[in-house]
Amino acid sequence: MIEDELIKKTLETSKTIAMVGVSSIKKEVSTNVRRRPSTIVMKYMQEFGYRVIPVNPFSAGEIIHGETIVAKLNDIKIPIDIVNVFRPSKEATMIAEEVVKIGAKIFWLQYGILNDEAKKIVESKNISYISNKCIKQEY
Repeated sequence: MIEDELIKKTLETSKTIAMVGVSSIKKEVSTNVRRRPSTIVMKYMQEFGYRVIPVNPFSAGEIIHGETIVAKLNDIKIPIDIVNVFRPSKEATMIAEEVVKIGAKIFWLQYGILNDEAKKIVESKNISYISNKCIKQEY
């Protein structure tokens, strides 16, 4: 499937997004965090009806945009359609292995993030791979 068609179908049929790398809002840095791309994208996708579960091991248990941050993908107890990643490319392989374990349908790396090894891991399990694209801009 051509990537544009895959993106369109993904956004039309998906309901839940696990967003890896969402920053929590700490009081001492709150002015900057609200403008961080991950929190902006999370809020935007929520406004369009998606359930977005934030994943960040350093902020687990905190609440952001009405959702409790979980430490890892495996902590999410509902089926996930899209795993959207805001982490450096070098971390994508490890995240891809977690995506396979939870059985998500789409592995989506945000703008500027690419990883060939991660692509091989998810595609070998029939999980679609999208990289170097912003989910908010594509929506």
